Amino acid sequence: MTMLGGAATWPMAARAQQAGTPVIAFLNAGSAGRGPSPRQATAFRQGLLETGFVEGRNLTIEYRWAEDQYDRLPALTADLIQRRVALIAADTRAVDAAKALTTSIPIVFMSGSDPVKRGLVASLSRPGGNLTGVSLLAGDLNAKRFGLFRDLVPQAAVIGVLVDSTNPRGPYQLQEVEAAARSLAVTIRVISAGSEDAIETAFAGLAREGVNALFVLATQMFYNQSDRLTALAAQHRIALSGELRVFVEFGGLMYYGPNELEAFRQVGRYSGRILKGEKPGDLPVMLPTKIDFVINLRNAKALGLEIPAAIVSAADEVIE
Repeated sequence: MTMLGGAATWPMAARAQQAGTPVIAFLNAGSAGRGPSPRQATAFRQGLLETGFVEGRNLTIEYRWAEDQYDRLPALTADLIQRRVALIAADTRAVDAAKALTTSIPIVFMSGSDPVKRGLVASLSRPGGNLTGVSLLAGDLNAKRFGLFRDLVPQAAVIGVLVDSTNPRGPYQLQEVEAAARSLAVTIRVISAGSEDAIETAFAGLAREGVNALFVLATQMFYNQSDRLTALAAQHRIALSGELRVFVEFGGLMYYGPNELEAFRQVGRYSGRILKGEKPGDLPVMLPTKIDFVINLRNAKALGLEIPAAIVSAADEVIE
């Protein structure tokens, strides 16, 4: 359906380019109707607006959603290349497919990990090639995250780590977490889940084993299931944290990390600058300028946790 619908819109995109209105793409592994993706698209458009580009006025945006099916990303990217879009803005799950298929179309990415280690760019200061973007360097924060989580749940002898088995980047994410755990001498218990039923089974298993703290890795499925994850954590009296801020907003214990929506706004700003003539290879990869530490005291109270006053005062935001 995506390919057929895209074919029907090709003449419109071609006319827009011929008329001088640039046509760009927003390539996202998520869904247009749920999860974080709609808010990401809104933040992206805000960044474009700040550089003078308004969708429907002097810019056309072709949206492509993989609906959490990562194997669809190469075909979606190939379709965009065939349409000769002027630029592709890709989320952290989609950028690899885009990079693999084009070396000429500018790609602006939001990466949750180090783009140099990932092989996206040559360096942060001089990316080179046709890619640049924003990196949250999420994996590099995991040692700090684990340290804070351990301080908030000191009785946790083992911290569970929930991995999305359908995420192709899962093994890489897990390597980062294992390195962070080793550096802090924290014992972890890795659990994989690739479906809603598997998530429920994972929580039941943790409860049986007496694991009372769980760290959830960032993935589209877990974001979409954030309310379910936090509800199950509350049901089994498990303290929950992770790489996504949405967990603490839905009732998890804590979050430490950058603001993802701000990153997508910056992706929009870089896209606007490239449309105005700047080269992606000359634009340094942007890094977070602010790290948020959020504690949910309501959840802490429900779990019977006493949060030290010094830690509460160090938080940027406290949910009560």
